[in-house]
Amino acid sequence: SAIAMFQIEILGEVVGIVASHWVQAILASIVVLGPGMTFHKTTFKQFLRLRANMDTLITLGTGAALLFSWWQMFVGGELYFDAAAIIIGFILLGRYFEALSKGRAGEAVKKLLELGAKTAHRLKVDGSVEEVSVEDLKIGDNVLVKPGEKIPLDGQVLEGESSVNESMLTGESLPVTKRKGSKVFGATVNQQGALTIIVEQVGENTVLAQIIRLVDEAQETKAPIQRLVDKISGIFVPVVIAISIITFFVWLGITGDVSLALIPAVTVLIIACPCALGLATPTAILVGTGRAAREGVLIKGGEALERGRDLDVIMLDKTGTLTEGVPKVTDMITAKGASESQLLEFAAGLEAYSEHPLARAIIEEAYKKDLKPPVVKNFISVTGRGIKGDLLGKEALLGNPAFMEESKIDLREMQDDLVRLQDEGKTVVILAYKKKALGLIAIADIAKDKARDSVEKLKRMGLEVMMLTGDNRRTAEAIGKVLGIEQIEAEVMPEEKLAIVKLWQQKGKRVAFVGDGINDAPAIVQADLGIAIGTGTDVAIEAGQIVLVSGGPEKVVAAIQLSRRTDRIIKQNLFWAFFYNTVSVPVAALGLLSPIIASAAMAFSSVSVVLNSLRIRKK
Repeated sequence: SAIAMFQIEILGEVVGIVASHWVQAILASIVVLGPGMTFHKTTFKQFLRLRANMDTLITLGTGAALLFSWWQMFVGGELYFDAAAIIIGFILLGRYFEALSKGRAGEAVKKLLELGAKTAHRLKVDGSVEEVSVEDLKIGDNVLVKPGEKIPLDGQVLEGESSVNESMLTGESLPVTKRKGSKVFGATVNQQGALTIIVEQVGENTVLAQIIRLVDEAQETKAPIQRLVDKISGIFVPVVIAISIITFFVWLGITGDVSLALIPAVTVLIIACPCALGLATPTAILVGTGRAAREGVLIKGGEALERGRDLDVIMLDKTGTLTEGVPKVTDMITAKGASESQLLEFAAGLEAYSEHPLARAIIEEAYKKDLKPPVVKNFISVTGRGIKGDLLGKEALLGNPAFMEESKIDLREMQDDLVRLQDEGKTVVILAYKKKALGLIAIADIAKDKARDSVEKLKRMGLEVMMLTGDNRRTAEAIGKVLGIEQIEAEVMPEEKLAIVKLWQQKGKRVAFVGDGINDAPAIVQADLGIAIGTGTDVAIEAGQIVLVSGGPEKVVAAIQLSRRTDRIIKQNLFWAFFYNTVSVPVAALGLLSPIIASAAMAFSSVSVVLNSLRIRKK
């Protein structure tokens, strides 16, 4: 191209043809028949099916320019090798831009496979313990699960009492109390006491295996979006070929010269070649993804931007997405004669030896207020109920209402506050000292800053907003009321979240799903647009097409707005590219446009597409 553009002369001749022409011919042929072969193979396959797409236009344009130039080189006419090379170069550049923004969807399944326990403590008949691989466990085996270990497979508790972190299934941060007869699931984490479980499910029947299968199936069944360019090209290609053939015969009839008739016919094919079309989508996507990255939004591929344009419903996970995902103290109610500082000091003193998430919330609140909790003695933890110990020489208890009733603590004075706080979806613990209730401490997972404002913006954008959560309905509805979300699905498992997404899709709705947990991964993959919170699990991040690296729900708004803006730019690019082709083809057919001017105009149209795409960088 440089040799032709700047008319660089290379000394010497070969069979009467100057060396510079041979260099152009050989280099252009290498480009068109080497890197360009990927387009020609697709064109051939499409031809066998009697179809045409953008690759067909590329093959026609470059092939015509190359063959015509070889012929012209020997008869002493104008050469258009540079046009053929430029077309292939620009289109490949566009494909390269597209490749830069590709995601890694299959990584989600790999991350899920890494979650399960690798070994287990199997109990022998004589009561001894042997360490075995999880793959060696069979249904009916008894397994010992120590504090801090992952439960190896799905089963039922035979002995022991403990709290188990099931956030990988439900997404909820608060652990679940397990005792004899309780169901437990593989890959969940035992937190406190030792448990003896009997294995009831192995292999593909475990809950974790089912989640993996759901993610895998959702990825496989997701239909690729057919490019608008290919749709239009299917009509455009036959029309261009017909115009080129008609042009040749009309000019042959007028001039009687094959060479003069070929020039306008070839010009039609060159001018129709979609140089600008090849750049229209990739450049906009590249600029859009770069702009998003500056906003803390990682867009893994151009398809994600396309999917964000025509959404109808957005479903948001509650814990960690709309809420902080960490329990915090929200209310303190004291009995007569007690103070909030005393209530919090005593509660923090008791919780000093506990690893429960509620304990961390209370201790953190005491730390923020610069309180100095007294040292507890004779500490006892009653799993599923509460804790007790001696503070300043007297017995103190901290736990749920059932624990207080068992300990004969009178709660009538604060019964109304207890019911009110529970109705607001908060977890309430009571502190008793010297056999009397000192007060209530309410703990809850609070909504993120800007969450309500983000929900309102999503509604103004024409989206139906739903909240899905594994948490109980009362807590979910309390958060929904704060955020202004009316449509709520509570107590849903991973497969149910996936089913809800599918149900809405079957209604003809385009669904976006926003989540941060392992339990959200199947729904994230199934949704038309999957958005993962960057502070969540690796599995959710890998499954999501868009990852919110920083911030909260407000970044969901930014991601969708950017998707829509990028889509508008892409459509503008496509319109002007096709407009340029549509106007130029008849001009070329009339013989008013030489191939050299056509190739220059084509390059200009490509530059204009790039400049239009750069507008996305502006706020």
